[in-house]
Amino acid sequence: MVTVPGFLLRRLYVKGSLRNNNGGFQFDLKNQLGSGYAKSLQPLKVDGQELSAETSKFTSDDTEIPFSQVSEAVPFTLKMNKVATILVEGAKLDKTPHKIEMAFEVKGLGLLKFDFIDTPADE
Repeated sequence: MVTVPGFLLRRLYVKGSLRNNNGGFQFDLKNQLGSGYAKSLQPLKVDGQELSAETSKFTSDDTEIPFSQVSEAVPFTLKMNKVATILVEGAKLDKTPHKIEMAFEVKGLGLLKFDFIDTPADE
């Protein structure tokens, strides 16, 4: 099975996009690697602590989709050169660097993972 290294997937993260919002925090992904979709999203991890998949969503064509609803019928889609925003409810980040880990399952590739470290920008 072909695998995609984490250092390449890390390029999905839009540097400097990590920020707190009214209900929690968010960050952006921009796909410049090639169109694709995931049939499942694993819970995010922040500084090693796993968050509930129920509190995490992504935006796709102005629609918010909870991580827990991602399936082959409702995939997590990263269109080429388009920005997707990941939203996390109920968790604020302090103004220190945080390690965010993300993993998703892609048909034919299996489980892909990457992480990034960033400090939240001002709201």
